[in-house]
Amino acid sequence: MFRGTFQGAFLSILYSIGRKPLQIWDEKVQNGQIGRITDNDIRSMVVEVEGVNVSTTYINCPADPKKTLGVKLPIMVLIIKNLKKDFSFEIQVLDDNNVRRRFRASTYRSRCWVDPFICTMPLRLDDGWNQLHLDLSELTRRAYGTNYVEMLRIQIHANCRIRRVYFTDRLYSEDELPREFKLFWPMPPQKAKRLSSCKVPPSHPPELA
Repeated sequence: MFRGTFQGAFLSILYSIGRKPLQIWDEKVQNGQIGRITDNDIRSMVVEVEGVNVSTTYINCPADPKKTLGVKLPIMVLIIKNLKKDFSFEIQVLDDNNVRRRFRASTYRSRCWVDPFICTMPLRLDDGWNQLHLDLSELTRRAYGTNYVEMLRIQIHANCRIRRVYFTDRLYSEDELPREFKLFWPMPPQKAKRLSSCKVPPSHPPELA
């Protein structure tokens, strides 16, 4: 989708107050709901993904399963609200071995697990709104000993509220962010999560079959 376009320093793929925030996303709902609601904490419209089973209610980007995002920017940021229920998201990236790798983060897992094509990671959220930073280059290197090339796909499962999902060329401090990429107040340092802190042995990447 974005492979042939200029990506700049910031590239947003979901903004909850946009006219059509899920325009490039597909929705899958079973015993749940996906839609826009007003969040009382930030007094603004957000996208809510809620369901009985995290595996059967989610949004997926790109909507067309034959397409990929083609995002080269190495940092992905999710601004999400903890609903104090099970929550999971999954990304798929391409590395310099031309292998598609998946990374799945879940609040209901307690440890990392790496196999040749998927790395699962525990996710701990603070109460309320959280800002998650994923250094895709570091994750790929630490889990598989290869280099990140581009982001292919992302799935965000129940249960959460989403303000924005975007990519950047580097990690930015809160003061450096453009106003439209901030939530609603300067976010304390403890609210910024980096999933790359997951303990994956960097010197022992898994053997590929």
